[in-house]
Amino acid sequence: MTKDLATAKRPGSSQEHQDLCVTTAWPTLIDVEQAAGASTPTKRGLVMRLLVLHALLIPAALTGVSETAIVTAAVTYVARVFGITAGYHRLFSHQAYKTSRAFAFALAWLGASSGQRGPLWWAAVHRRHHRTSDTTDDVHSPRFHGLFFAHMGWILDKEQLKTRTEEVPDWAKRPELLWLDRFHLAAPASLIIVLAALGAFLEQASPALQTSALQLVAWGFVISTLAEIHVTSCVNSLAHLAGIPGGARPYDTDDDSQNIWWLALPTLGEAWHNNHHHLPGVARQGFRWWQLDLTYAALRALAVVGIVWDLRVPDRAKL
Repeated sequence: MTKDLATAKRPGSSQEHQDLCVTTAWPTLIDVEQAAGASTPTKRGLVMRLLVLHALLIPAALTGVSETAIVTAAVTYVARVFGITAGYHRLFSHQAYKTSRAFAFALAWLGASSGQRGPLWWAAVHRRHHRTSDTTDDVHSPRFHGLFFAHMGWILDKEQLKTRTEEVPDWAKRPELLWLDRFHLAAPASLIIVLAALGAFLEQASPALQTSALQLVAWGFVISTLAEIHVTSCVNSLAHLAGIPGGARPYDTDDDSQNIWWLALPTLGEAWHNNHHHLPGVARQGFRWWQLDLTYAALRALAVVGIVWDLRVPDRAKL
C-alpha cells in the first residue's frame, strides 16, 4: 500500500497532529452513497432504528440466561470492539500499522458487524473529528453540543451519514471496502444468522446447555451490540468531557480530550484518549506500562506471527 503521511495542523493551532488525514496523493472520489445509488436514512428512520434496538432488550430478557449466552455475549462484544479499535480506528482512520488486504477486509467486516456502519464512513468521520476537535464543527464535542448529542445524538442528523470519500482517498480506491461501506448491514445480518444457527444446533445437540437460537441472538447480538455501541461512544462523549471523574490530561492538547482509567478495559485501550490526541498516528495508546491497552497487546501478538507489521510507536522524546 502506498503510504503518504501528512502531518496536519488544527486551524488556529500550533499543535502538530500526526494523523493521516486528507492527502494530495490520491484523487478525490465521488461520494459512496451517490456512486452506489444508496439512499440516506431520514431522521425519523434513524430515531426508529435506535428505539427499536433499545426496545429489543425487553424480549431479549425474556429469552432467559445461560452460561452459554453470557460467554457468547462476551465473545461477540470483545471481537467487535476489537474490529472497531484495531480496524476502524487504528488501521482505517490512522494507518498506525500495515497488514494484508485480506486481513484488512476481515477487520472491516468485524467492525461493520458492530452496527457502527461502514469502514469508510467511520474513518472519514473520525479524521474530521481530529481536524476539528472540540470546535463548533466537531459533532462529538460535549462542550459545544451537549453530552447526549456528542454521545449518540449526532448520528440522528442524516447529513452525518454521508460517506465523505474525500476524507479517506487512501482506502476508497478499494472496491471491497466501497462495497462493504454500502452494504454494511450485511455484516450484522450474517452475525445474527450464525448465532441463530449455533443456538438451534446447541439446543438439539446439547440440551443441558439450556440455550436456543433466540437466546443466542438476544445475548450475542442485541445485548452485546447495545453494550459495545454505548461503550465505544463514551470515547466520543465522556472522554471529551471536562471534569469527568477519573479523567486526566497529561498532555496539553488543543481540545478537551481526557485519559479515563476506568474506561480503558471495556474499550480495549481506547480510553487513553488524551494520549491519542497527543500522538494520533501511533498504534499504541497506553503510553505507560500501567496503562492497559488490550488492542495494542493483540496487535503485538499478531505482529509476532506476521499478520500485521510496521506498528508505529510513540517517539520517546514526545512522551
